[in-house]
Amino acid sequence: MLEITKRTAIPPSEIELSAIRSQGAGGQNVNKVATAIHLRFDINASSLSPLYKERLLNLGDSRITKDGVIVIKAQQHRTQEQNKEDALIRLQQLLQSVTVIPKNRKPTKPSRSAKQKRLDSKAKRGQIKTLRGDVKE
Repeated sequence: MLEITKRTAIPPSEIELSAIRSQGAGGQNVNKVATAIHLRFDINASSLSPLYKERLLNLGDSRITKDGVIVIKAQQHRTQEQNKEDALIRLQQLLQSVTVIPKNRKPTKPSRSAKQKRLDSKAKRGQIKTLRGDVKE
C-alpha cells in the first residue's frame, strides 16, 4: 500500500509499473538492461476520494495526461529497484500535494502611521534629489 495520508492509501494494483530502457549515455549496459521505470496511475479509475481526484485533474501538471493518467518516468539510478522506489516516492509527493488545503488569505491594509511614514520618506528623498540640482544665483 502506498500511503498518502493517515486515512488514504493506494493499493499496488492501481499502479502500473513497467521496466524500459534508460535514455542517454551509459555504454553497453544501457542497451541491454531495462533499468528505467515507467509508472502509470489512472486518476479516474482509482480509489481516491472525488475531492482529491478533482484537485489532481485541475493541477495542470505536465505529468498528467488529458485522459487523467499520471505518467512518471524514473531513470536516474542504475538499478531497477532504485528507480521503482523513486517513481513511487514522486507519485506519493504529487498525491500528497493535493491533500493539503491552502489557507484562505485575509487581505490586510497598512496602518495610517505606516502610510504616513512612507509618504514622509518619499518627500524627504525627493527633497534630497532637488537639492542635488544646479545652484541658482
